[in-house]
Amino acid sequence: MKEEIEIIDKDSQVTQREKIIDIKELQKSFGDNHVLNGFNMTLFKGENLVIMGKSGSGKSVMIKCLVGLMSPDSGSVNVMGKDLKGLDRTALDELRTDVGFLFQGSALYDSMTVRENLEFPLRRHKDKFDGALNVEKRVMEALENVGLAHTVDLMPSELSGGMKRRVALARTLIMQPKIILYDEPTSGLDPITSKEIIELMLRIQEQYKTSSLIITHDVDCARVISDRMILLVDGINYAEGTFKELSKVTDPKVRAFFK
Repeated sequence: MKEEIEIIDKDSQVTQREKIIDIKELQKSFGDNHVLNGFNMTLFKGENLVIMGKSGSGKSVMIKCLVGLMSPDSGSVNVMGKDLKGLDRTALDELRTDVGFLFQGSALYDSMTVRENLEFPLRRHKDKFDGALNVEKRVMEALENVGLAHTVDLMPSELSGGMKRRVALARTLIMQPKIILYDEPTSGLDPITSKEIIELMLRIQEQYKTSSLIITHDVDCARVISDRMILLVDGINYAEGTFKELSKVTDPKVRAFFK
């Protein structure tokens, strides 16, 4: 049995911080494939939490359980004080409007302009804004916040990979989410563009006071953006701490993340 590694800042008094997401003993299997084996995770208000894990380690399954797209075999998922297990479809859909998701491939609608991509979630969830929705104003504000107001009438095919990622982030922000889930935000981007995306994520967190969960394989991204990290190995939170703390751990399974 391995010696579990847990690094906690004793002076941080984390128990006094507001929990935005609280996952306890999450288990999920597909036949004989045990993907999550008692995974635990807490995201605190205003925090950037990075999760790193090899392909197939259970990151995607965990995210699907987190947003209610998949039911765990056991364990609990609590988001902003609500236990997902007790929510009906309407309540779950309402909760999801407070959770923004930046997909790895940006997931823009190719047949829509940038403007139409941003308008789509607004029109779909207009009740959230009490019927006082100024679509044009929100679209332009979101694009200005990512530095792409000039692209409003372009098609996704006319954008670079980095621009698509920024437009996708603008679409996420337009719903004013309390939580943002980033799935490999710098994947497939060149180093300069990756740096720009990381800087944008930090600026967005400061401006919108969001709580962010970032899944990434990018060590540089994790180093710059993380307040805290969790290393997902064998379906559990194998090690947890700041980037600086974890980078000094000698355990081979931890060292593998920092090579």
